Amino acid sequence: MIYLDNAATTKTAPEVVEAMLPYFSEYYGNPSSIYAIAGKSKEAITKGREQIANVLGAKPEEIYFTAGGSESDNWALKATFEAYKNKGNHIITTKIEHHAILHTCEYLEKERGAKITYIGVDENGVVNLDELEAAITPETILISVMAANNEIGTIQPIKEIGRIAKEHNILFHTDAVQAFGQIPINVDECNIDMLSSSGHKINGPKGIGFLYIRKGVKIRSFVHGGAQERKRRAGTENVPGIVGYGVAAERAARTMAERTAKEIEVRDYLINRILTEIPNCRLNGDPVKRLPNNCNISFEFIEGESLLIMLDMKGICASSGSACTSGSLDPSHVLLAIGLPHEKAHGSLRLTLSEEITKEDVDFVVEQIKAIVDRLRSMSPLYEDYIKKQQGK
Repeated sequence: MIYLDNAATTKTAPEVVEAMLPYFSEYYGNPSSIYAIAGKSKEAITKGREQIANVLGAKPEEIYFTAGGSESDNWALKATFEAYKNKGNHIITTKIEHHAILHTCEYLEKERGAKITYIGVDENGVVNLDELEAAITPETILISVMAANNEIGTIQPIKEIGRIAKEHNILFHTDAVQAFGQIPINVDECNIDMLSSSGHKINGPKGIGFLYIRKGVKIRSFVHGGAQERKRRAGTENVPGIVGYGVAAERAARTMAERTAKEIEVRDYLINRILTEIPNCRLNGDPVKRLPNNCNISFEFIEGESLLIMLDMKGICASSGSACTSGSLDPSHVLLAIGLPHEKAHGSLRLTLSEEITKEDVDFVVEQIKAIVDRLRSMSPLYEDYIKKQQGK
């Protein structure tokens, strides 16, 4: 098997699993209790919080553990809206956010009376900063823009967005689920007030995430109950998950430079081979300002779903976009936002690498893609018409 869907989830690293194991069967005490093994659990949570904070340049007490990126996104938007609605009800976001943001905005708009502005992007998926700043009103309380797109890999200018937000005294939240551990992020340098992340994107466990909340941000509690997470997110902590996430975050920061340099080299080799050897296809996303492991290509005259199924039969795991929309028949909202027509958006393929993928793996994958695209196009009436037009018939 060649696994090329690391934007959906990653393999849990052996050192992460090893660190987690004692907290299932040896140090299994509830961290809120007062006996010794409970103290071990509490110490482990403190350490995990410190490990994650160090990667962001944050304070440990600004890290709040959640069940994952979607919960963190929901918390950031809903609780901020409730806390600041006396100041205003306007939120600015983009057309290419993850559905955890878009659907939360939709809920706030329909059910809570929020006003939402969706900023456009250019053909590479980069946010228009002038449009963003022009959208600010006296009622604006929050700007939420993802650090890097989960489908096309485009990295957003979050430092500039943070500057704009700070100049206008507006809170800035970024969904960094794809970016955390892949590119350097410092919350102070970027003026980030809230940041979402998820453990399973960086070789950590599933079911654990965090929301960074800058000290002084008056955000409401999201889960009511006990006093966990400084009374902001009740419920017994996922101690093994926190331990694993802390180790994964530390590992990602330690290996970032070497790991991403290798991923970029293999990614560019993959992109170049596909674009030069397969006609009628295009790279989606910014060619330079993109995540180190992301390759998103649209192939004309084919359906992406058929391509995925046939790649799976060859032992290649890939996707056509976000795993959270895999049950949808609609084309990607991200690809439509960058200007692709429906027929091209339907023929997209997302390949996301890990440090384990080699150029030899890529050679095999490209040969399979070439053969499958040829086969699918041979059955396409649209492609047949295209060839006839090219031949002047």
